[in-house]
Amino acid sequence: MLMSKSFVLASGSPRRKALLEDLGLDIEVRVSNADEIDHLGPEAVVLHNAGLKCDAVAQNASDDEVIIAADTIVVLGKQILGKPKSLDEAKSMLRNLSGNTHRVMTGVAVRGEVGQPNGVGVEITEVTFCPLSEKDIETFVQTVQPLDRAGAYTVDGPGSLLVAGYNGCYYNVLGLPLVRLQAILHHFDIDLFNAMDPKKTRFL
Repeated sequence: MLMSKSFVLASGSPRRKALLEDLGLDIEVRVSNADEIDHLGPEAVVLHNAGLKCDAVAQNASDDEVIIAADTIVVLGKQILGKPKSLDEAKSMLRNLSGNTHRVMTGVAVRGEVGQPNGVGVEITEVTFCPLSEKDIETFVQTVQPLDRAGAYTVDGPGSLLVAGYNGCYYNVLGLPLVRLQAILHHFDIDLFNAMDPKKTRFL
């Protein structure tokens, strides 16, 4: 990897930023404010929205900056669950997810080189919820206030009590599938192992 490269996250998600910083990377955040869509099929939606975010930030990026963008949705059956607009809507989403298996989809887009097409990919994880009581749902929503989270939930902290099992990438459910990101970056001869600062990595 060219060590002169720097990483820009085209997302205001504190979870995505934290996942990259845990790898020991220096991350600059630039929120794209791109107008997202929701009228396509699930995979097309996340790929399109991730690409929009990446392109919007890339317009004002320098040649040595690697732009990373992502878009995550929750899909229950044929229904796309985005971010709830109210706590009541969040509770409704959790009632629907309770005891059921759904899919979490994240589209990832990377601009690794100026003038080159974005590297893109989609990660899909199946998530099975535990059966939740009304008290469980009320306590979770009041504790987490999950209005900034697709599907109205998180899987860390209090959210660890919601999920009975996963089939696929856990980090995808947090909002950024790191192995998928690494595979996309390899197309630009960029390797996250080589970009790590061992003194800045964080782990339990």
